[in-house]
Amino acid sequence: MALPERLRKEWFILGIALVIAAARLEPALGVKGGPLKPEITITYIAVSAIFFNSGLSLKTEELTSALMHVKLHLFVQIFTLVFFPTAIWLFLQLLSITPINEWLLKGLQTVGCMPPPVSSAVILTKAVGGNEAAAIFNSAFGSFLGIVITPLLLLLFLGSSSSVPFTSIFSQLFMTVVVPLIIGQIVRRYIKDWLERKKPPFGAISSCVLLMIIYTTFCDTFANPNIDLDKFSLIIIVFIIFSIQMNFMFLTFLFSTRSNSGFTPADTVAIIFCSTHKSLTLGIPMLKIVFAGYEHLSLISVPLLIYHPAQILLGSLLVPTIKSWMVSRQK
Repeated sequence: MALPERLRKEWFILGIALVIAAARLEPALGVKGGPLKPEITITYIAVSAIFFNSGLSLKTEELTSALMHVKLHLFVQIFTLVFFPTAIWLFLQLLSITPINEWLLKGLQTVGCMPPPVSSAVILTKAVGGNEAAAIFNSAFGSFLGIVITPLLLLLFLGSSSSVPFTSIFSQLFMTVVVPLIIGQIVRRYIKDWLERKKPPFGAISSCVLLMIIYTTFCDTFANPNIDLDKFSLIIIVFIIFSIQMNFMFLTFLFSTRSNSGFTPADTVAIIFCSTHKSLTLGIPMLKIVFAGYEHLSLISVPLLIYHPAQILLGSLLVPTIKSWMVSRQK
């Protein structure tokens, strides 16, 4: 079946590969203190631009219809921001005795701490014909919660850079995440009709800015001679990420289809995608803020960079199967 065009993220995945390759060839261009001045252009301007863009594109009026489905929202948010990071932490206690790169394992923990994305979970829920309003609400609400909860989870499970005090992290998050998001929502109120007519490519704009952030992050890595990434660890991490996604999707399916769950098949579809997908758009800027000064920041970022295309690929492949299940249940 033909999936929505926005699901075809090949250009973005290719973009990630290209910016990492560019960073490898000429890391001096994007390092801290280099010609691009990422400590200003990325840390403040690019991150603020992403969240202003999110505030501008977020249709708050669409969320009101889904607001009252409290049981579904609780399920998704508790699974995403409590169960997911805790389960990953327990799993990593076992993996810590293996020879897998410790920074990639820390990166797996950061994936668990991330909120749901605003786009992919909604697109896939819509492609199946599930409860789109619930998916929109939980993706947006989860992103708002993530602004506060994700940094706390990262600090709880991993600790922060000793050079960045707790208050500094949250003041920077407030100025570069919360304030631009609110300004975006205010501006949206005045130009809503124009936005509806023109439909600016919000997703593409955020993705391009995100590529800049990824580029400068890897410039710092390749400029550091002490960092080494072995292929064995990378292959194992890819396998683990696909396994985590499959198992968690199956787990949310089992929980939400129990006879006393009270969820419809359309609700289950929204739950499966919203509970297991993680936001790259929120994640990379947050890691950049919380782990400022970490020489291994890009290695910590790698699992999230893998998780993003993996969730879209896996979700796209499962759309026909989930759709046929939902249709058969509704009959």
